[in-house]
This record gives sequence, structure tokens and C-alpha cells, in this order.
Amino acid sequence: MTTTYQTNITDQTYNGWTNYETWNVSLWIQNDPGLYECAKHDCRHYQDVIDLMYGCGSTETPDGVKWDSDKINHIEINEMLQDL
Repeated sequence: MTTTYQTNITDQTYNGWTNYETWNVSLWIQNDPGLYECAKHDCRHYQDVIDLMYGCGSTETPDGVKWDSDKINHIEINEMLQDL
């Protein structure tokens, strides 16, 4: 039996993203087919996604993260959008 210990206890990221909120928003943008297509073709910045979602009457992800949460790292989401 092998035992493994966490050696990097300063890692505060969530699945490679700044935090849970940023990861969750990215997850929904990249995995919901309708949102993905809209984001890919119509959204250059995360603010465009927020405006789109609020325009559709959605204020949060299906997991309860507010699209306009102050915890979301807009820079990371903008970089992800550029890669779509």
C-alpha cells in the first residue's frame, strides 16, 4: 500500500481555476450547447455573457452561482472565451 501526502498546501485553486465560482461559470459556458454557441459567436468578453444571460431572464447558473458574482475572475473567463 502506498500513502500519498499533499505537498502543495498553498494551492488555493479549484480545478485549475481561481475559485469555485469561476470554474462553475466556465463549466456551464463550455458544456451547455446553446450557451456555448452564443458565447462562441456573440460574446467577446464575460460582460457580454452576463448581459446575454440576464437578457434571457437567467441570473445564475443552474448550480446557483450568480452570473455577476464579484468572486468570478473575469480575466480568466475572457481568456476562455477567446479560446472557444
